[in-house]
Amino acid sequence: MRKLVFILTLFWPSIVFGVQMSDGQLERTLADKPTMQRHIKCALGEGPCDTVGIRLRTLAPLVLRGACPQCSVQETRQIRRTLAFVQRNYPWEWAKIVRQYG
Repeated sequence: MRKLVFILTLFWPSIVFGVQMSDGQLERTLADKPTMQRHIKCALGEGPCDTVGIRLRTLAPLVLRGACPQCSVQETRQIRRTLAFVQRNYPWEWAKIVRQYG
């Protein structure tokens, strides 16, 4: 939990001022395997992160736990969509994410 608080504190400006992703952009990202693998590696701390990866890595644990007060309704829906996609299409990586953040 301390690690999560540290990450939130460290990246809070990028969370607050981050650019919203449209649903169309999300669908294109989910369909782009190299991009998804890069975001998953970022989420697991196994690779570099861009702003989208940082937002996902920071907010996904909160959404997984059912409470993300700083998330908009659209962000919560998109993060849930992304997590469901990862669970279905990247089961090994999903298991690692659950172990790391669950």
